[in-house]
Amino acid sequence: MESSTGDRHWSRTSALMWSMFVLWLIFSFVIHFFVEKLNTITFLGFPFGFYMAAQGSLLVFVLMLFFFAWKQDVIDREEGAAEDE
Repeated sequence: MESSTGDRHWSRTSALMWSMFVLWLIFSFVIHFFVEKLNTITFLGFPFGFYMAAQGSLLVFVLMLFFFAWKQDVIDREEGAAEDE
């Protein structure tokens, strides 16, 4: 892998990592900070704030893991750094 390709690979990987970090912060802290206001919304018969604290954030974290793994694999393949190559 050439230096420019390596730089581009790291740039794309870093952007993905930071976007996942921002989403993690939102669903870890911001959603729970506004739980009382979110409880005015009903989701599946539960107050939305309660749902996000009990299950919603955990579901988002699992989906984020799958998305991150898939997107990183796409980046690795496009930049020639895939493990199976």
